[in-house]
Amino acid sequence: MARRSPVSTAAPAPAPSRPVGNATRGTTNPNRLRRMDRWIAAEHGAVLRRTTDPVAVDLGYGAAPWTALELLGRLRTVRPDAQVVGIEIDPARVAAARPYERAGLDFVHGGFEVPLPGGRGRAPVLIRAANVLRQYDEDEVAAVWQRLCARLAPGGLLVEGTCDEIGRRHVWVALGPEGPRTVTFATRLGSLDTPSDLAERLPKALIHRNVPGEPVHAFLRDFDRAWATAAPLGALGARQRWRAAVQSLAADWPLAGDPRRRRQGEVTVRWEALAPRGA
Repeated sequence: MARRSPVSTAAPAPAPSRPVGNATRGTTNPNRLRRMDRWIAAEHGAVLRRTTDPVAVDLGYGAAPWTALELLGRLRTVRPDAQVVGIEIDPARVAAARPYERAGLDFVHGGFEVPLPGGRGRAPVLIRAANVLRQYDEDEVAAVWQRLCARLAPGGLLVEGTCDEIGRRHVWVALGPEGPRTVTFATRLGSLDTPSDLAERLPKALIHRNVPGEPVHAFLRDFDRAWATAAPLGALGARQRWRAAVQSLAADWPLAGDPRRRRQGEVTVRWEALAPRGA
């Protein structure tokens, strides 16, 4: 039976008088979230094209607005009138980002309540929360997911995860209004020694579960074994070795998404296969 975190589809509570959440460290670099953005554009593009209000949120964009600017550009490759709202809990960061506003790009002060220009009745088709929850306790994650998923438009997507400082390694969870759907591992293949190197970038819901007896630990163990078995293909390049290792995983793990994306150094797994025990 699939295990899901308790994410509700109930209507969100009234907006609080102050933003909900805590300020992040603010670390950001240009092009840091490129792997996540490209996956979103590919996997969520059909929903973006169909929606009547193509507004996306870059939640907790940090001390500089680069990731919001880049998200706008990447979403507009699939929906030319896409809009992005960068939301930050630190008002000084919002003030610093305002000079970068343009048609389709706004910066507002807020947190997990996800305020949008145009009023509370507006709902985003996408919320991207990258490197936001790492500072929270694991037992706080489900409530944050619930709050953010309740803000999504029908068919909307929440992408929550973590990457390194220059975007070589990412792991993220994709959630819909009904709850978590998949976990995606993405890497620059030339920087990878073993797939378990990605463990340090597991999102908060999974990072403390990388221990024997937990599904995510078993998955990374099996991935390392498949990677070792595919070592002879390394002579043809890391991409060929990765694809062979992922193909081997498919015999025992429920992989998801477009198989063609695996050549980019990605693999996506159904959430229920990696969900923490007891979740």
